[in-house]
Order: sequence, then C-alpha cells, then structure tokens
Amino acid sequence: MDTLSSRWARLEPQVTVVGPDDALPRPTTLLFHGCGGLRGHLPRYAEVARTQGWRAYIVDSYAPRGWSRQFAMATVCTGLLLRGWERAGDILATIDGVSRRADVDASTLLVAGWSHGGWGIMEAMSADRDRPGALGLADAGAVSLDGVRAAYLAYPYVGIAALNRMRPWRHCPKTLAVIAARDHLTTVRNAERVHAMVRNCGAEVETWIADGTHSFDEPMTAPPMRFDDALSRDALIRFGRLLEDVAPAVPARGRRRAG
Repeated sequence: MDTLSSRWARLEPQVTVVGPDDALPRPTTLLFHGCGGLRGHLPRYAEVARTQGWRAYIVDSYAPRGWSRQFAMATVCTGLLLRGWERAGDILATIDGVSRRADVDASTLLVAGWSHGGWGIMEAMSADRDRPGALGLADAGAVSLDGVRAAYLAYPYVGIAALNRMRPWRHCPKTLAVIAARDHLTTVRNAERVHAMVRNCGAEVETWIADGTHSFDEPMTAPPMRFDDALSRDALIRFGRLLEDVAPAVPARGRRRAG
C-alpha cells in the first residue's frame, strides 16, 4: 500500500507547474482532471491562476499508472477502475507533496476537480482518514488539510457509483460547485442536494447552474457532451473570482515548467 510520499513520488514527475518564475511562497491551486484524462481546458484554468499571482499544479493521475486515454475511457469512465475514494489518495498525496515546497504557501491552497476529479476531492474532504488504509494510503491521516482554503468542483460526479456523496465533509473549505443543467450523469436536483449537504457542515458553498452539458468547458464534442465557448469563458471568470476571494495576489509574469 502506498504512503503519501511514495504516491507523490509517482505523481510528481508527470505534474505540470504553471506560475510566476520566482521562488516566493505563493498561494497554489491543484487541478485534477476528469475520467478522460488531461485535456486542453485545464491549462486555461492554470493560466488564470498564473495571471493572478498563484501557482497551479496540473496533476496527471494516468501517466504514472501507465494508462492511456483510451484505457481510462474504457475503465475509469465506466467505473471499473479508480473509483473516487481511490482517486482521493492522489489528491491527499499532492496536497502533502506540494505543501512541502518552499515556493508554495501551504496555508493557502485551492483544490479544483472536474467530474471524476471532483468526486475524488469530495471523498478526500469527507473520509475518516485515521482509519487504517483509508483512501488506499497507509498514512492518509498524516497530511493536514488546514491549508485547503477552497474547492472548485466542476460538474463533480455525484451519480449512483458515488456511494459516499451524502457523507458529511470533515474539512469544509469555501466551495464553488458548478452544476451542468443538462448533465447526463446526474439531475440538477441530486447535485443541489449533495451540495446542500456540504453547506450544512459550515462551508460557504456557492452553486452555479450552467446551461450546458457535462464537460461543457472541455474542447470536444462527444454527444451528449458538447463544448460551449461562452460558458467556458464564464467558468474561467468565476474560477478567477474564487481565487481572488481566497487570496488576492500581485500578478507576475511566469512560464510553464515541468514538475
């Protein structure tokens, strides 16, 4: 069974870091892709973070496992492999690993997840991490979530396979939850019910019902999912506002670099 450090050692070589080209400890957002793997929209969110003086870590959960997009589509997207609670191990390991970096302000982190990535974040926030083997890690309880100040959940998977979707969160950061009005994986009513539960733990939860399909901000068209450029721009603006609400930062020029 992985530890936090061994899981991060597997993930880190495939991480893309975007942000100001300096060594200052800066607020940082961690971006987790959907079941289809890394796509062209996550770098757009990372660039929003960079222009606001944040660092962004785009985490690939598939390359370290040797999985192609085609393999993930056939297994993860169908629920055969890497359920949300298992993906949560990647999220905790990333929080732990990134928090140890001198150029990261570990007290100001924002976790962002799209679909399957959002499912993983919700599992990480709600799990009893002190339980032996929790989330597929030997030491899940060893990482502090105190620095996780906010969460951005883009049409998170809250369907029938998300068995713990109504489990109360144990860590309750400020949250922006994006609901797709024409999501084929959940109803608006179900999604609102789940986010209301999160709100009940004391978190400040804003929901935005976007008039689009699941993955509306992903540059593809795979019916019933359709890309919507206007909604995508709106989502980027809302993401930027969430960053600003958490930690106004001085914008700085920077470049993308490999992890």
